[in-house]
Amino acid sequence: MKRISILGSTGSIGTQALDVIREHGGEFSVAALSCARNTELLCRQAEEFRPQAICVADERDAAELADRFRGTEVYCGDEGLQAIASMEDCDMVLNSLMGMKGLRPTMAAIEAGKDIAFANKETLVVGGQLVMEAVKQRGVKLLPVDSEHSAIFQCLQGSGGNEVKRLILTASGGPFRGYSRSMLEKVTLDEALAHPNWSMGKKITVDSATMMNKGLEVIEARWLFDISQEKIDVVVHPQSILHSAVEYMDGSVIGQMGNPDMRVPIAYAMSYPQRLAEPSDAKALDLTALSGGMTFYPVDRSVFRTVELAYEACRRGGSYPVALNGANEVLVDMFLRGMIGFTDIQDNLERVMNEHVPVYALSIEGILEEDRKIREKMRTVI
Repeated sequence: MKRISILGSTGSIGTQALDVIREHGGEFSVAALSCARNTELLCRQAEEFRPQAICVADERDAAELADRFRGTEVYCGDEGLQAIASMEDCDMVLNSLMGMKGLRPTMAAIEAGKDIAFANKETLVVGGQLVMEAVKQRGVKLLPVDSEHSAIFQCLQGSGGNEVKRLILTASGGPFRGYSRSMLEKVTLDEALAHPNWSMGKKITVDSATMMNKGLEVIEARWLFDISQEKIDVVVHPQSILHSAVEYMDGSVIGQMGNPDMRVPIAYAMSYPQRLAEPSDAKALDLTALSGGMTFYPVDRSVFRTVELAYEACRRGGSYPVALNGANEVLVDMFLRGMIGFTDIQDNLERVMNEHVPVYALSIEGILEEDRKIREKMRTVI
């Protein structure tokens, strides 16, 4: 039985991972759970799955939980996340944390020799080289959970070392596919949070609407699959049936298809190399039911500038991806709070990229310091 520590158990990925564990109880057990503020849900999860350890963000919450769950190790803060990511009674870490907070726990898990089911793209965006070097040195597996990267990972199985011509990342296009710049300027928060295909947290849903999520996924894929960003294409596919594909040197394109259901890539990462039975309530993919067919479009990078900015950050390297990611997190938070408009996100990101003074050969501490500086700057200039 595989013992799993879930970082971010109350979020969309975390709750769906627990659905998988609930349905395949003979395959997995829960070693640890963590959340930031949603302690009510965390308590219900802990009562059901009886983890050895739990972690929350706040010391006061930790004290209350320690009193409620006697015999359970209770941690808090960033150090607590690192502790449950590296604990001895854990075989795999599912990292579904949002944003930069996932970097240190990822490195802690790698150093402790834990395999990682990975749903924290920002960690590879800002620290891809350091993380992947550590993965190789420790001989652990970094197994993608994002549907697009899981699809590519699956399409690379059995490749026999054949050269890859390009990776094809698909994007739903979000709720604003086909919009002009002037139309985007009128977008409301409620409209941005209404994703047509996927149920996700607010931050990633806004990132999908701006298409920054796809830009970040390009950088993630560059490191995860050790391939130049110039060999990574983004294609808009509104139906979200083809989750991504790989083109080999002979022109053959191998893709992975399925109905939108994050439990499938979560289960594959957790059970790799085995495949588990599909969720009992899953709807089987019926190609004959796709009466409208599957359609594909290029990204309009003149409207959705975020995609081009991500490619540029990846090309320039150094601290550019750190600046882009940190600024985006602050700007999305401002948008969610009603402080700025929708197009202000990409307009300010473009300004950040133009003004950024890069730093190269960054350590983990250097990455965190660059991230701190860009966030501080964004909060003072807007």
